[in-house]
Amino acid sequence: MQTRFDFSAGGDRLAGVDEAGRGPLAGAVVAAAVILDPNHPIEGLDDSKVLSAAAREALYGRITGSALAWAVGRAEVEEIDRINILQATLKAMARAVDGLGVEPEHVLVDGNQCPRVPYSVEYVIGGDALVPAISAASIVAKVTRDREMAELDTRFPGYGFASHKGYSTAAHLEALNRLGPSPVHRTTFAPVRRLLEREFG
Repeated sequence: MQTRFDFSAGGDRLAGVDEAGRGPLAGAVVAAAVILDPNHPIEGLDDSKVLSAAAREALYGRITGSALAWAVGRAEVEEIDRINILQATLKAMARAVDGLGVEPEHVLVDGNQCPRVPYSVEYVIGGDALVPAISAASIVAKVTRDREMAELDTRFPGYGFASHKGYSTAAHLEALNRLGPSPVHRTTFAPVRRLLEREFG
């Protein structure tokens, strides 16, 4: 449900949850859950998309170094193609919450749907810019996934994963048409599916 929770006065174990990688044509979808330490506030938290890569990296270190708990969950390409990106994202979020190791008093999720977790949970539209714990989760998820895409760039050279992170940029689409799909491309996403249909009928 849409949140009515007063996150500004939340308890000591408020978990924020967000994801990175719903839209790209390649790579896993990565979610993070973070319980911040109210005694050690972190300045500069914001939606990861509005922060520079350098700012995200610096905040990632501060978040993972001072949070009461944090964890990452994921869904790989095979699962995304099998159950669709929405369901895979919700599963990745649930896995992140399950991995916290500390039971949250409440879970706030960025977006308009909630994963199934054994705790009270609500969503917050635009929460990555409103709720510090969600902002922190957004940063952890984004940095984690960006690092993974840079590693995939070395395993599958030519696609430019390190620069576009799997999103459907003009350069990525050109490389996809030139090289064909890699093992980490999502075959159910339209540009990849259309290419495979042309190749295999």
